[in-house]
Amino acid sequence: MDITRRGFFLISTGLLSSILIKDNAHGKEGRYATLIDISKCDGCCGEPIPRCVLVCREQNKARFPEPKKPIHPYWPRKTYEDWSDKKGMINTLTPYNWIFVQKVTVDGKDIFIPRRCMHCDNPPCVRGCPFGALTKRPQGNSVINESLCFGGAKCRDVCPWHIPQRQAGVGIYLHILPKYAGGGVMYKCDLCKDRIEKGEEPACVVACRDRLKDKAVFTFGERINIYELARKRVREQGLFLYGDRQNGGTSTIYLSEIPFDAIEKALASKKERFQMPYEVRNKIQTTFNPIGKVVITSGFLSIAGAVVSAIISKNREKGGDEDARKD
Repeated sequence: MDITRRGFFLISTGLLSSILIKDNAHGKEGRYATLIDISKCDGCCGEPIPRCVLVCREQNKARFPEPKKPIHPYWPRKTYEDWSDKKGMINTLTPYNWIFVQKVTVDGKDIFIPRRCMHCDNPPCVRGCPFGALTKRPQGNSVINESLCFGGAKCRDVCPWHIPQRQAGVGIYLHILPKYAGGGVMYKCDLCKDRIEKGEEPACVVACRDRLKDKAVFTFGERINIYELARKRVREQGLFLYGDRQNGGTSTIYLSEIPFDAIEKALASKKERFQMPYEVRNKIQTTFNPIGKVVITSGFLSIAGAVVSAIISKNREKGGDEDARKD
């Protein structure tokens, strides 16, 4: 097992950051927001793949996981999550598919809903990750650092929409304690972080507008303008709004001609893997104990540091013995 000093530094820094960034992630509105008007979405009918899904896959394919096989479960689990044989699946979220178009029928009307990360104002995934692998960026997007993620799936557990998806057989856990800690790496939409940092729009937004022009489903821009536009249409057109208050507010908001509680009822009746709960309480806001979190994380940091230091020392001793034999 080869752990470099740089690897130890990355682990320690990530764990320490999980202590320090928690309060910085609390309830901050980002610069940008996305409005998704599902009253305009037809699921790109007549096309093999919805445009938003296709362009997202093209944009991120270089970052898709390539698991090391055979994959082994870590104790005490007897299973692991492997999507590598289902890379082409586009009707759900996977580590290889970060947006999908969900179809549901309400009162005989087909509704198409582009689903991806909501990019919450107070993201439970960021505050809940024990390794500091998630951050909330000033732009409003939450981002997973794949080099720090152990795939523990805490982010998915605390997400009201269960968005992040795990792929085993990849990530830093393979180089530390693969039999006892870590389950892979978590993947999700990061709002095309490289694009928006350069002032460009997310790829899904551009692809939708290229197809539908002024009737595009996605509208992206300064958050204050997006929210004003959404509320204006609610007032003037009698539409329904989702995401503005769910989970304490998000940077992804939806408009619909159909009430969202009716949409959720239809999704629940079908036992859909991804639903749209109307009443969403922020789990971190209601259960988070900042003192307890620091104590737990600090303790984990000490333990992890001791373990990694022991591994490094063992490797050094092994290297010294080999050098002695060579002499």
